[in-house]
Amino acid sequence: MPRPTAAQLAYGSATVIVSTIAMLLLSQTSTGLGVAVISAAALALGLLVALTVPLPRRRGRHAAGRTGPAAAPAGPDANATAAARVPEPRTAAAEHPVHH
Repeated sequence: MPRPTAAQLAYGSATVIVSTIAMLLLSQTSTGLGVAVISAAALALGLLVALTVPLPRRRGRHAAGRTGPAAAPAGPDANATAAARVPEPRTAAAEHPVHH
């Protein structure tokens, strides 16, 4: 399972805090059981929000869609088309991927 991103943590935490405060104020409960039920519901809602935040798409060499040397054209025009291809600009993230 991949680690949660900063956006997922932020949205999930904000959802838990805001929904807990809102439900406590709206229900006006003061019993321990009521607070526990509202807290559990807020945690479940925060987890749902954190899991539904879209993940960032990876961009780089692997997202280009090529499968390796087999994708290169073969035949007499292979050198002409290879020279006509312009390499894609690389970003620092594509050069040094971060692995956690």
